[in-house]
Amino acid sequence: MATQHIEPHLVMADEQGNIYDDERLLMVCRRGAQWGLPRPDELMPLPEESEFFLLPGRQAVGLDPDSGEIVQPEGEAQLAVAAFAAPAHTISAHPAYTSGPDAPLLPLFAYGAVGFARGRFYVCARRVDTDQRQIFSRIPRHRIEQGARRLLRDYPGNRLVRHILDNCVARYDCPAARNFALGRYEAPLPTSRACNARCVGCISAQEKDSPVAVTPQCRLAFTPDPREVAEVMHIHAGRESRAPIYSFGQGCEGDPLMNADLLEESIRLFRSGGGAGTVNCNTNASRPQVVARLAEAGLTSMRVSLNSARPVLYERYYRPVDYCLDDVKESIRAARSRGVFVALNLLFFPGVTDTEEELDALARMVGENGVSMIQWRNLNIDPEWYFRLMNEGQSSGGGRLEFSPSMGLTQFMKRLKKLCPWLRYGYFNPYVGDRAELEAPAPGDWSMPAPRAKEGALAPGESADSNGDSAADASVADENS
Repeated sequence: MATQHIEPHLVMADEQGNIYDDERLLMVCRRGAQWGLPRPDELMPLPEESEFFLLPGRQAVGLDPDSGEIVQPEGEAQLAVAAFAAPAHTISAHPAYTSGPDAPLLPLFAYGAVGFARGRFYVCARRVDTDQRQIFSRIPRHRIEQGARRLLRDYPGNRLVRHILDNCVARYDCPAARNFALGRYEAPLPTSRACNARCVGCISAQEKDSPVAVTPQCRLAFTPDPREVAEVMHIHAGRESRAPIYSFGQGCEGDPLMNADLLEESIRLFRSGGGAGTVNCNTNASRPQVVARLAEAGLTSMRVSLNSARPVLYERYYRPVDYCLDDVKESIRAARSRGVFVALNLLFFPGVTDTEEELDALARMVGENGVSMIQWRNLNIDPEWYFRLMNEGQSSGGGRLEFSPSMGLTQFMKRLKKLCPWLRYGYFNPYVGDRAELEAPAPGDWSMPAPRAKEGALAPGESADSNGDSAADASVADENS
């Protein structure tokens, strides 16, 4: 829940990594090109299991409340600081800072604006899911390691089991893999070495000319066979009987739809052997015919990754090969018409996603194609780099774009829900049983609600600040000025 009447101070760090706050300066955050104070509806105490990042080559700045100017702190602590919010939280603003000419590209993580007040850290973020599946602070490490050793001993010939435990757990501490070792929630099913998108922020593989020097994970180095995949599913079903989820499409692979035959046979093997639960596919949804085949085989849900519902922004980030956003929409329709629960893995970026243009495009994509859920995820990327790519199209050509002012995450969520009231919000793939009960309209059954007679008019009984807007939302600076 948002915390009201908090004015956090600027947070900065020295070169040794010590973090300080400056009681003279107020925290300033960034949404696209806008710099301003945090909105009252977006500040929350920094969640448990969040992390701090020091931002090299970036000068911390804050607002001097006496002069109203953006200034640098005094002393040796000059580095800007960001927070990586724990899973189930979506950041609503990036930290404001000035970058030096030699500032290195930031690694592929999400950078939330963070400040300090009343003896604790606050971050610009919102909790979007109450699920505890990726909270491990109360689980002793030895329990995870014990579960991994037991599975490796019991299934020595299964290469996928070995990859999940020896690579994803031991090397990367992948939350999904740790849950597989514990026998709970959602089991990962990485299968694909190939991808037909060249995402600017791909976390497992980058092209040779990419400025991203290191990815957080390495791409899967083998292709499992259907027997191995189905066995992993049955292993998980035997240990998580309450609400088992099995998910193709993990961070260590390409896009699972590239292996259509493998996925179809794996699902059929699992279902024919009495396998129950939610079979999910995390995908770019580029191949409608494959989606239809998987739905017929027993796929229950599909999560479609998306940075924007507008073709030009989608193409600038995903850089698709032999498909386009219309194919993604067709895949969603193919899934929905066959009873599959469809969620959008919306890669939220403050100042780009939460705009009027995106609201209109996203509502139409959701309503016209039968989307059931939005998963509010953070786009893990250097904020300045991404905004420049989206604004100027440097990744794929094209002209410069202008973005309308950010309305903020909370307001964006409220307005989208008014347009599409059946939508579920969350962060994780939900358990929907063997076959989902769908409330989303079938493709073709929805049309955009008529706008109010006057743009910005208030509904009866609605006050000017009822949605969290206030004078404190106003920008105090513009990056491009």
